[in-house]
Amino acid sequence: MSRGHGQLRQSQVITTYGPGALLDLPEHAAIVAGLETWPYTGSLEEIVDERLTGLLRAVTGVASPRMYAPPPEPPDPWSPGQGIGAWSFPEWFVVQDDDGDPERQRSRRLVHRLALDERRRFDSKAVVPTRFVRACPRGHVDDLDWSGFAHGRGERCRRQLWLDERGTTGDLAELVVRCECGKSRRLYEATELERRPLGYCRGKRPWLGLDTDEDCDQPSRLLIRTASNAYFAQVLSALSLPDRGSAVEQAVRELWDDLAIVDDSDDLQFIKKKPKITERLSAFSDDEVLTAIARLKRGGTGDRPVKVAELEALLAAPEGYGDDVPVDPNFHARRLPDISWRHGESRLSSGVESVVQLHRLREVQALIGFTRFEAAMRDIHGEYDTDVERADIAVEPLWFPAVENRGEGVFVHLSQAAVRAWLRRAPVAQRLDRLLAQHNAWQQDRRRQRPFPGGPYILLHTLAHLLIQSMSMRCGYPASSIRERVYVEDGHHGLLLYTGTPDAEGTLGGLVQQARHIENHLANALEMALLCSNDPICAQHAAGDGMEQRFLHGAACHGCALIAETSCEMRNDYLDRALVVPVLGVPDAAFFPVP
Repeated sequence: MSRGHGQLRQSQVITTYGPGALLDLPEHAAIVAGLETWPYTGSLEEIVDERLTGLLRAVTGVASPRMYAPPPEPPDPWSPGQGIGAWSFPEWFVVQDDDGDPERQRSRRLVHRLALDERRRFDSKAVVPTRFVRACPRGHVDDLDWSGFAHGRGERCRRQLWLDERGTTGDLAELVVRCECGKSRRLYEATELERRPLGYCRGKRPWLGLDTDEDCDQPSRLLIRTASNAYFAQVLSALSLPDRGSAVEQAVRELWDDLAIVDDSDDLQFIKKKPKITERLSAFSDDEVLTAIARLKRGGTGDRPVKVAELEALLAAPEGYGDDVPVDPNFHARRLPDISWRHGESRLSSGVESVVQLHRLREVQALIGFTRFEAAMRDIHGEYDTDVERADIAVEPLWFPAVENRGEGVFVHLSQAAVRAWLRRAPVAQRLDRLLAQHNAWQQDRRRQRPFPGGPYILLHTLAHLLIQSMSMRCGYPASSIRERVYVEDGHHGLLLYTGTPDAEGTLGGLVQQARHIENHLANALEMALLCSNDPICAQHAAGDGMEQRFLHGAACHGCALIAETSCEMRNDYLDRALVVPVLGVPDAAFFPVP
């Protein structure tokens, strides 16, 4: 952030405090500015990953997107142009009046920024930014029309506004917006969306600067600046995998800066007027070159999702212990020999096909936009819909902030035959029908429909959460530092647990070594999942009963299967212990036997 008012880690810019995020500083409130305020891209570190670049092109529509790392901490935070810009927001403040009321029924004045003096004070008294703004799910955010809210539609008054606190809890029901003319209104009424108390959204985008408003037909909603639903970053990610392309694809990659604009044979003939292009492509026909260009524009994976290509590389890992010198510094994986992790005829591991150690991996994450109030969820392939309504992080985005994480991981591949046999069981089908009904009930009030992920995904997703909690006890990493990637692709079913950091080349090695003890971790995780501290309520949870409304959960809660949202790729949705291990009331739908 500019002007030395605060500092953020590079990874925080991608996941939490990107452009459009609301910041609450000790003496100020701000909104992180768009990419136009960032340093010139020539001074930023470019991050290259062809697969993720292709995914960015498909999702955002930008013809030739690039990725750059956020600027590092400047040596002199007061030097202009070295950090990330931020604008003061909101523009309404609460005066720190102290009326000394022993019953704590305080009244404080509401004032606009233009009424403050050069010391940012009002009537010689300190002010603090109001914690209430209005916003819409498309990311627009604006100051409340305090006078319009207090007086009702169509009425205006220029007299002093007050915020009365009739209690000590800060609850909306105890806050009243009052004008000295006598009109007043409880702030709680601003949450009654069906009455449109705050009017319609004006399409304000203050993080992009002046004159950037856009049309919007959404009703404005009350938003607390520091609430967890004020900013949901939309992040695309991909693992850097070994290059398995042909010679023509390698040549196209080397010349990609020139060939990225080629769409047909005429474009290719024009570009080949450059001698270096003609010389490098002389061994290939135009059709071969155009096919390779089209393939790379789709992300280097044809029409397949990114996860399919990742799974292909994981399954192709050669057998070994990882003691050989890695050729690729970004990806070094070895499939453990069965004898090193499978002990005898263990019933627990009978459904596990193989275990892969990822001694080195590189993950690239890129921020493409954000939403407010509700996150736009990715599908089970890890991709967003191309028609998702997201807020832009620049007026004309041509590049995206990104960060690369290097770390290690463990991949567990389930037996295809075991999964198919599990799905054919009648109790499993009955359990999945119930979860599907809950999913359909959840979608009734949603504008955007999401497909049901299916039983194998919920099984793997829940198992990943249980293994994360078990491995964190022995691997040296906290559970919040271990992340998951669940693969249900082309008839294969697997899960990757990995960790990484953007500011280190190596890793501790603790997580990758847990692959040798996968049977012990399975036994520990399944034993913990047998009984939750909230059972029988958790095990027999039904979303339609009572007021729970947890439609996307089966037998899962914070006492057993839920983990930190930074670790989960599906925001802790679609979890059910009953599909993994027998639980109270559902003894026959489990994939694994009783440990």
